[in-house]
Amino acid sequence: MLLSVQGLTKKFGGFTAVDGVSFGLAKGEILGLIGPNGSGKSTTFNVMAGLYAPTAGTITLDGTSIGGLPPNEICRRGLARTFQIPRPFRKLSVLENATLAAFYGSRERISRERAEQQARDALRLIGLPTDAQARVDGMGAAGLKKLEMARALATQPTLLLADESLGGLDEAEMNQAADMLKRIRDERGITIIWVEHIMGVLMRVIDRCLVLDHGVVIAEGKPAEVTRDPKVIEVYLGTDATQVQQQISAQQT
Repeated sequence: MLLSVQGLTKKFGGFTAVDGVSFGLAKGEILGLIGPNGSGKSTTFNVMAGLYAPTAGTITLDGTSIGGLPPNEICRRGLARTFQIPRPFRKLSVLENATLAAFYGSRERISRERAEQQARDALRLIGLPTDAQARVDGMGAAGLKKLEMARALATQPTLLLADESLGGLDEAEMNQAADMLKRIRDERGITIIWVEHIMGVLMRVIDRCLVLDHGVVIAEGKPAEVTRDPKVIEVYLGTDATQVQQQISAQQT
């Protein structure tokens, strides 16, 4: 088991955003984390990545407790994340953005040459230019999403938290992004938790699904099982349930 989350709770004053969430994750899995807006998905990510300290519960990554550690220490222990809205350093080149991430995620002092090599490896995997002249300015939504992913990969994580990687993309770009996440798992052996609202694309890639509502886990299992759960249909899928179920069935045939 690569990741174990037990009784994770996060309160903001009298408001409980995440309430006793527990789940495990095996090495090489892709887990989909879904639920309606305000269900606690991003807060769960923020606690796991160290932006917030947990109010209660434990987070264990590869046998080491990481709950409550600062973000840089969690990153150095192998957990990296992307953000819904990419915010690259626009005065730096594409390569410099990824190189800086490589320095940030390193557990030891590394040379600039090694950091740049890690950055180029990540950019190459994602499909972005690796030359030192490529600039951030002028990149569209798809390019910025790719750079966000490359920066996370340059830290050489064992666990990647991908936060709404499809936002702002057209259909072709969404399918490319989904294929990219699967390739990251297959070629790098990186375990992934993916928060996403585009169900048809998400369900094509993930192995399991965890559903939150008001900070509580309401369902967990294979995509075909979860999308037929009456509670999930009621609070989240609604009239889209049949379409998503058909998409999953088509993928399995």
